[in-house]
Amino acid sequence: MLIADDHKLVRESLAMLLNADPRLLVLAHCESGEEAVELAKRLQPAVVITDMNLPGINGFETTEQVLQQSPQSKVLALSMHTQPAYVRKFFQMGAMGYVTKNSSKEEMVKGIIEVSNNRKFICEEIKNILAGQELNGIANSDGLYSLSKRELAIIGYVRKGFTSGEIAESIQLKKKTVEVHRHNILRKLNLPNVAALVNYVNHSQMALEL
Repeated sequence: MLIADDHKLVRESLAMLLNADPRLLVLAHCESGEEAVELAKRLQPAVVITDMNLPGINGFETTEQVLQQSPQSKVLALSMHTQPAYVRKFFQMGAMGYVTKNSSKEEMVKGIIEVSNNRKFICEEIKNILAGQELNGIANSDGLYSLSKRELAIIGYVRKGFTSGEIAESIQLKKKTVEVHRHNILRKLNLPNVAALVNYVNHSQMALEL
């Protein structure tokens, strides 16, 4: 098992806690996403526990890159954030589980065992929030997570004021292709124009790094 967290006390305490369970073994821990990717490549851990707020590349990018270097590893996100948007993004990047830092030791261990057995896991705190949103009819309200990586990248350029031509030159696409992507983005999000798109993204459930 590998732990990535930018707080030394957190990762050392977590390693000690988990190593006390005879079913678990922490091979290493680190403070950055880049280190996690390198260690995952070298150690090929069964489970990688990653925080979201890491120096350098964030937990989302860490998840994606870890799985590229160690495809058999299972990623369990550990975060202080309880917004379902973060959970959806982690799963979109390939994570198998999500627990908050309010979770108990028992729930953390259960999450590790579940994801190591290739089963998805969400802690009770997040499940309760999701259930509450469903009751209020607002589950999955952040449509940004229906977009492709290419579309999200284009939104990033749009927010910076790039024209279709400038975007096309930056990401080496034809201008017409970029315009098609922009049209599809507005259609998927049911928005009338670029100004509405920028406002939507700025007020999204999550500050995406676009």
